[in-house]
Amino acid sequence: MNRHLPIFILFLTSLLFSCQREIEDTPLDMGLDFQPIEIGLYWIYEVDETIVYGENDAEHSVYFIQDRIIDYYFNEANEQTYIVQRSKSEDQLNWQATTSYTLLLRNHTLVKTIANQPIVSLVFPINSGISWNANTYRNEVEDNFEYLLEEEDKLRVNQENSDDLVTYRDIRFEGYQRGIGLIEKYEEVLTYCSRNDCLGDQLINSGVIRHLNMIAHGED
Repeated sequence: MNRHLPIFILFLTSLLFSCQREIEDTPLDMGLDFQPIEIGLYWIYEVDETIVYGENDAEHSVYFIQDRIIDYYFNEANEQTYIVQRSKSEDQLNWQATTSYTLLLRNHTLVKTIANQPIVSLVFPINSGISWNANTYRNEVEDNFEYLLEEEDKLRVNQENSDDLVTYRDIRFEGYQRGIGLIEKYEEVLTYCSRNDCLGDQLINSGVIRHLNMIAHGED
């Protein structure tokens, strides 16, 4: 019998346990850094917007908005809730506060609440192809969002992609980047003329086309 065999088996067993511990100790990448949340963080976006009021009646504008995390509190469920103040500017010199919304982490989701309407913006861990009901915490019909990993550090959330070519068009998505947060948001929500003389012509009757592109970010 090979006297070195027991030593070899002991070494192999030790190696296997060591590898197992290393795998178990490796933290799961949840992707939380796709949306950092901390007081003082801010993001500035250039907004290209077209609002359609009626046939041959539209208004186009370019302006800037700034989102800044200014404070936090604990809600009734003892969840740490961050307050984001949104300001608007025409020149990036004079800013006017327009509204605020909140962000909080709940059950492996990021919940964004605007005008008392909570939307599940992200779910964790982040993986391409995962879909979820963005209205989980609202008494509304199911609205499924889906992940698309464009690059290792860039993420796209497809929120809606519908166009019946007759009555409406609804295309919405958001883009996120690791370590930064929301870098892009696109909305194209339109209704087409449905009169007999224009049905199917895709003549825009009303709606909005809005594109936000992040141009700066940082921390105060």
